[in-house]
Amino acid sequence: MKILSIDTSNYALGIGLLDDSQVMGEYISNIKKNHSVRVMPAIQTLMNECGVNPKDLTKIVVAKGPGSYTGVRIGVTIAKTLAWTLNIPMTGVSSLETLAASAGRYFNGYISPLFDARRGQIYTGLYQFKDGKLLTVESDKLVMTADWAPKLKELDRDILFIGTDLPLHRQVIKDLLGTKAQFAEVTEHNPRPAELALLGSDKPAEDPHSFVPNYIRLAEAEAKWLESQKKQ
Repeated sequence: MKILSIDTSNYALGIGLLDDSQVMGEYISNIKKNHSVRVMPAIQTLMNECGVNPKDLTKIVVAKGPGSYTGVRIGVTIAKTLAWTLNIPMTGVSSLETLAASAGRYFNGYISPLFDARRGQIYTGLYQFKDGKLLTVESDKLVMTADWAPKLKELDRDILFIGTDLPLHRQVIKDLLGTKAQFAEVTEHNPRPAELALLGSDKPAEDPHSFVPNYIRLAEAEAKWLESQKKQ
């Protein structure tokens, strides 16, 4: 079973190819360039280098958010298009779940992946590996960092924080949690597209026509429009 994974949900761009339990290849970049321009060439390059044709693919797995509204939409649109045109199943996986799996597999505690959501807010959740499986302890949410950290202080184990946006919130977390807060190394902050593919390999297929991303909150423009409609 050859799985193509796509993650454009945040700053990093990730493409992966998984053949059963073997990672055939991964492409990861963390540079300020437009995902919409770069994602298809990245897919084509990786597939060519791995000798995989579109007809060889058996499943598409996409990071469904939360994250950048535009970034999530780009990846999901491409995944839906590929799944429909190739007539193969597709599956969405939480972008935060993917990040947690990328660095927390051997951490004996809780994992709190995070993406910056501006104004002191983060997209985050709480995960834990148990018997080799990643379990969701707290579902993905949008929360103030200053509210999230005190809640974690009540837990019985240390918490590992992961994410390229961590420097923006690290001091607040450290001040509130002290030594209970552990921070992933700089090389561990990018979500691994191979982990995304692996997580999605066992999840049920979803209809590409009805599949929707998990933005958690509305895009700013949409929220303003809805607010204006209420006033009218």
